Amino acid sequence: MQMDILIVVFYLLCRKYKITYIVAGIASRYEEYYTMMRSSGILLPVSALPGKYGIGCFSKEAYEFVDFLEAAGQKLWQILPLGQTSYGDSPYQSFSTFAGNPYFINLETLIEEGSLTEEECDKADFGKNKKYIDYGKMYHSRYKILHVAFERTDLKNNASYQRFCRENSHWLDDYALYMAIKMDHDAKCWNEWEDDIRLRKPQAMESYREKLASEIEFYRYLQFKFSEQWEKLKAYANGKGIQIIGDLPIYVAFDSSDAWANPKLFQFDEDCNPISVAGCPPDAFSPTGQLWGNPLYQWDYHKETGYAWWIKRMEACYKMYDIIRIDHFRGFDAYYAIPAYAETAEFGAWEEGPGYELFEAIEKKLGKLNIIVEDLGFITDSVRELVKKTGWPNMKVLEFAFDSRDDAGTNEYIPYVYDKNCVVYTGTHDNETLYSWLDNISKGDRKLVETYLGEEGADKKRLVQGIIRLAMSSVADRCVIPMQDYLCLDNEARMNEPSTLGKNWKWRMGSGKLTKKLAKEIYDLTVLYGRTKRKPASKKKVKK
Repeated sequence: MQMDILIVVFYLLCRKYKITYIVAGIASRYEEYYTMMRSSGILLPVSALPGKYGIGCFSKEAYEFVDFLEAAGQKLWQILPLGQTSYGDSPYQSFSTFAGNPYFINLETLIEEGSLTEEECDKADFGKNKKYIDYGKMYHSRYKILHVAFERTDLKNNASYQRFCRENSHWLDDYALYMAIKMDHDAKCWNEWEDDIRLRKPQAMESYREKLASEIEFYRYLQFKFSEQWEKLKAYANGKGIQIIGDLPIYVAFDSSDAWANPKLFQFDEDCNPISVAGCPPDAFSPTGQLWGNPLYQWDYHKETGYAWWIKRMEACYKMYDIIRIDHFRGFDAYYAIPAYAETAEFGAWEEGPGYELFEAIEKKLGKLNIIVEDLGFITDSVRELVKKTGWPNMKVLEFAFDSRDDAGTNEYIPYVYDKNCVVYTGTHDNETLYSWLDNISKGDRKLVETYLGEEGADKKRLVQGIIRLAMSSVADRCVIPMQDYLCLDNEARMNEPSTLGKNWKWRMGSGKLTKKLAKEIYDLTVLYGRTKRKPASKKKVKK
């Protein structure tokens, strides 16, 4: 760390005194490091982008958002997991931890490639509400139209497709087979299949590979198109100096190819039924706790294999993202295990996780990791010690900072106690928007917000702007603001309300919201608080 500081100081001196000999050139390669020491970005899920055909995707609107980020002086675009969503539409419950969401494949690109027509896409019913995603209609229409594109694509003579399949065979083959069998079984989870295929008996596996060959190829095709389009978008963002922060759920879904294909990785009995599942214990917000139902890892087996599966998982993540935010990080220190038969989370117990040893194994294989730690909620001293040992930045959320019952300096989310090595947020995808949060906190907490900001009696919009300014001005190396807060939207734009079903993950940003005026306001704020360098003024040509 001291060496890094010396290098940055040396680089700044070289710039100041315009040293041009070769040693200055060596220092210049640390330009990106210097500019990223203090940076900021915006949290906006891909699904929430505007555009045609019912859901945000890798369309021109995604590229326009990248342009907006650049104009606003932002260096980070944080998104939610890109995995294929299952029942409940949560990006944290995917059919595969490696696969991408086919909904994000841009149909307009397929039209340009000639595998679909505009008329076919316009006729499909993806829902008419531009503010919210209709996942029911999406499910019934999107795969049908994508199947049409698949049938018109010559994959046998596509070298890029063949290479993609070879390079990703360690997960793609199981995933494609899983999805094909699942659809052949009326979308039932694998634990409801007949025993021979549920337990992956060789004869049954071969029989289904032959029977469902075309459908297996279809799911491979979907992943190929997803990867192809995402890589282009990511490269475009990186070319603009913008890094993608991706979200890594700690657990996989039970209804997934991961669980079906790798039962030894999880706490399953010899018949592949879960012994214990994941969740959270009872607290003030949830009297019976939270029963997530995800299978828990068999950490002893992972250790025996040198954490090989985790290494492959992280390697795949780094192909997809530049920075990884690990969700529910405390589960690596200790995890809450609930008996699989339990109907609530009241009777679980804490078990020891893999700790630092896991990350040491991954880093030894993949090199230095660029991680953000999600350590929100009730955090123990041992979790804090693990975070400190990794050296990775943790999260600070300003909606947690203003509790009028706290003594001064005791709330770890209040900005004046921050260490630089953290990422500050106004709120996350699980929180209310700032605009509605101000209505729903106690009078004492609202008063504390106003007093802290020096904005006694100010209206909500001014307070929202003040809290954003507070995040940007903090010492935190990185600052990420949800798009909803910049737009000053209420809870109709909230992404997720934990422990609820049927109303989450649906919000979409309307078209026309990314104005030049808003970009300029964000840019000025970003420059003011040293999170980007001011762009040199353009020189206007003077007519002679």
